[in-house]
Amino acid sequence: MASSTSCSQADGIIANNHELTPLEKHVMFFDINNDGIIYPSETYQAFRKMGRGIFRSMFAAVLIHFNLSHKTRPGKCPSLFFPIVVENIKYAIHGSDSGAYDSEGRFVPEKFEEIFKKHAHQNADSLTYNEVKELLKTNRKPKDYYGWANAFVDWNSLYDLGKNKNEILTKETVKAAYDGSLFEQIAKEHDSK
Repeated sequence: MASSTSCSQADGIIANNHELTPLEKHVMFFDINNDGIIYPSETYQAFRKMGRGIFRSMFAAVLIHFNLSHKTRPGKCPSLFFPIVVENIKYAIHGSDSGAYDSEGRFVPEKFEEIFKKHAHQNADSLTYNEVKELLKTNRKPKDYYGWANAFVDWNSLYDLGKNKNEILTKETVKAAYDGSLFEQIAKEHDSK
């Protein structure tokens, strides 16, 4: 993955006429030094930029990297540094989720809309916590315990980060999470406080 040039991963992807997929954009906020590899220290820094506490940020970094590093480094020996390779993030897609990313990390608008058509009962453009729980239960694939756990962490983290003052998760916020802009928005809001 790493090239012998000094350009960043994002620059390299653009130079190779490879646009970042929505899933790659989703994780690029965590690539603090923009080299295409995310280390636990960068994930920790990113969570701190979003206003998360020290313990929570450390826990998130450990959990995320322990679960995703080996999946984004196919064919390589495990690394004690637990890096996540951005261009291989598609290999970390798990089951029992909404399907709003396809197997290549592209955004699937129909699946995104389906989230709200099926689960947004109180308001067509937002989800309550109970509706998020319903979404998780509905999307569970039989015996996919790993997928269940990952979907639970993903959606509960999104709800925690993105809920508004009325305790709801708006469609706009969920879309921002999928396109990667939500994390930057939260960091800017936190920085301005």
